[in-house]
Amino acid sequence: MYKLFLKWKDRDIFYLIPLIAFSLTIRLRFYFWNKSTGFKHLPQSPDSQWYLDYAHSLLSNFKIGTSMNDILYMGYNMLLALLLAVFKTTNAVIFVQTVIASVCVVLVYAIAKMLFNRLTAILASVIYSISFHITLWSMYILSDSFFISLQLLCIYWLLKAYESEKKRFKVLFAASALLLLVFRPTGVISLFFIAIYLFIRMDKRKAWAFIRKHRWTIGGAAAACLAAGIFLVSSGKLNNLIGSLQLNIKMVLFNQYAKGWIYDHPTPHDVAFRPDYTINILNSMILSFIINNWDHIMVLYAKRAFAFQGNWVWRINVITVHGLIKFFKNTLPINLFLIGTFMAIRNRVFTRASVLWLISLSVFLFCIFTFIDGMYRYKAPAMPLLAIICAYGIDRIVHGVIHLTKTYAGKLLWKKENY
Repeated sequence: MYKLFLKWKDRDIFYLIPLIAFSLTIRLRFYFWNKSTGFKHLPQSPDSQWYLDYAHSLLSNFKIGTSMNDILYMGYNMLLALLLAVFKTTNAVIFVQTVIASVCVVLVYAIAKMLFNRLTAILASVIYSISFHITLWSMYILSDSFFISLQLLCIYWLLKAYESEKKRFKVLFAASALLLLVFRPTGVISLFFIAIYLFIRMDKRKAWAFIRKHRWTIGGAAAACLAAGIFLVSSGKLNNLIGSLQLNIKMVLFNQYAKGWIYDHPTPHDVAFRPDYTINILNSMILSFIINNWDHIMVLYAKRAFAFQGNWVWRINVITVHGLIKFFKNTLPINLFLIGTFMAIRNRVFTRASVLWLISLSVFLFCIFTFIDGMYRYKAPAMPLLAIICAYGIDRIVHGVIHLTKTYAGKLLWKKENY
């Protein structure tokens, strides 16, 4: 057995098989438990019904409109329609979604191993497997679970493109990034921060040399895109998209901002104020509202940043022993994240792994500027990436403890030899 262990211990499959089995066990057990307790009464959310109605509409009459929900959710709408066409029932679709979310532990493992090491990869995979947010949102007919899987796949192809000179990885990254762009609106934000990562890691001299060499081609393509954009706007082709985007922004402003809501529903912790609705900045209702109420909005942002850590922040108790233990347990992920961040900078791997922090930052900013769902649904896309960062923090703690143990054990043994 020991020889067999030595033979397989450096092969990823030796670790991936139990990790996949562990992840599948946790999520499928939750799936069948839900199914046995009334899970058949789908959809479970108003958004789920909209997605199902749209998917059935696509199957009966394939027509994609030009509004925000048509274009920015196109990828998920078409995927859901395809799954319903193949598997027929919503329960079967959720089963497929659950299995995919479970198997994505392979992507978590691969990303963590490429950026850090095997121990971090194993720890991140375990944290991903037991993460309730990942499990919970794989049970709903919503875009969240597939979006998380797609985002992990996009990051994986991106890192493989840097690791290998093979062009197919660049093509696969471009394809997954394009799908991410139209899968759901947050994909646009994620892709923007991925672009920042590409800029950080690019060889600036080679990039400028490429631009100088192909400046006329690049300039012509940019001019063509600009002309196409002007034509689409001036001809009214984008009126539905622009109008629906403005409507959604106004809904957030007047339903969440004006009421001072931290979450998508009222709570005792909200920011109560009397909003100023005067339109006096560039004849823009949105810009005027934000500028005229900036002081209250800043307080709202601060409270959302505090609330982003979890609902437990409103119930902190450090007076009793039980309260202190609970506080330590709740702040453990934050401390591991900070340790992982500090050690990544100290060990000079932060730049290479900064895609994890950048996309997590995009999720954080989205929650701060829009709202935090009461069930922390919009925080979920950051969970696998935060798991990797926290796993690296644990990895460094383990290595630190081993180093200290060896150091002091060596000193004790050295002193013993004197006698």
